[in-house]
Amino acid sequence: MYLRTLHLRQFRNYIDQQVDFSAPKTILVGDNAQGKSNLLEAVELLSTLRSHRTSRDRDLIRDDEPLAHITASLEREIGTVDLSMVLRSNSRRTVALNGQSLRRQLDFLGTLNLVQFSSLDLDLVRGGPEQRRAWLDSLLIQLEPVYAHVLQQYVHILRQRNALLKKRQEAFNNPLVPVLSIEGNKDDRDSTPTSSPATEMALWDAQLAVAGTRVIRRRARVVQRLAPLAAHWHQAISGHQEELALTYHPHVPMEQDDPAVVQAAFLSKLQERAIAEQHQGTTLVGPHRDEVEFTINQTSARQYGSQGQQRTLVLALKLAELKLIEEVIGEPPLLLLDDVLAELDLHRQNQLLETIQDRFQTLITTTHLGSFDAQWLKSSQIFAVKAGHLLASPLLE
Repeated sequence: MYLRTLHLRQFRNYIDQQVDFSAPKTILVGDNAQGKSNLLEAVELLSTLRSHRTSRDRDLIRDDEPLAHITASLEREIGTVDLSMVLRSNSRRTVALNGQSLRRQLDFLGTLNLVQFSSLDLDLVRGGPEQRRAWLDSLLIQLEPVYAHVLQQYVHILRQRNALLKKRQEAFNNPLVPVLSIEGNKDDRDSTPTSSPATEMALWDAQLAVAGTRVIRRRARVVQRLAPLAAHWHQAISGHQEELALTYHPHVPMEQDDPAVVQAAFLSKLQERAIAEQHQGTTLVGPHRDEVEFTINQTSARQYGSQGQQRTLVLALKLAELKLIEEVIGEPPLLLLDDVLAELDLHRQNQLLETIQDRFQTLITTTHLGSFDAQWLKSSQIFAVKAGHLLASPLLE
């Protein structure tokens, strides 16, 4: 998998910038706030349809322009694929593959696979469980693009069920307020006919259990595959002094990987928490409350891990992601390193750079070239980035 060209128009601080990639490694060097991370963000959007920096398309469009365009040419084993995305400040974005517009944006996923590593990834260990769930879901979408639809379906059902619980909470607190069936908007309306509140809740329970079970089983499987890879890399980086373990803690007990068993456990736990849910007006059971635990030598990395241990852990996770995606997809993904080398000591930098070599096309942002040896610089394409402009250079001081 090789990104051959990238063209940005009115995207962030880029007016009109074409980039032709001609080496396995591309280094973007320049001061902060010049546009280095913006370029990586554009590649991220083509891969995941998301930016980890904003959820609003208008933030991605330069100044007061109405549109921004991102186009790229990607070489895969199946042939060359042209990708296109148009971002609009006042209406919905559109995407196209090989010049053909896609009705469903989710069909765009799985074309460009990548692993991104930035200084923000340390929050993966230190942050709350929602960040670890989001990381796990993003990896799953890379491996199995249909998972985006599975997750979307679960979130839709969860919102509908929460709306009904809110209505029931209001009715409980004020008996004069009737409990109405959830109608939602035109796109969200469920096809189930209106019925009594108890019957309607039972219907939503059943749907939540089915959709939630799909999420739980996929999360469990990906952690099972990722854990030994991450443990291997962590041992190598730590000099075989530390043992990393990843453990998936589904909120609904998963005694065996059988959908009927998981659904039964889901419904049982919903019944147990029914009174609490009525009082709180929200769903208290399901994969939206899952946790992924990282332990180093059987001790919580989040609570007791040093900063160095946490950095080693995240680096091991990223290397494991690269390997797992390559195994599943059959091609090495792209690697985006956004100002991350400064966060790693020399040993971890060397471990990362030695692993990459020329095996993965890598886009790297940095403020200086001091972290790279002469051989790396010689085999890399180097761009100076300044105020949304790229200038190719064989070597920068």
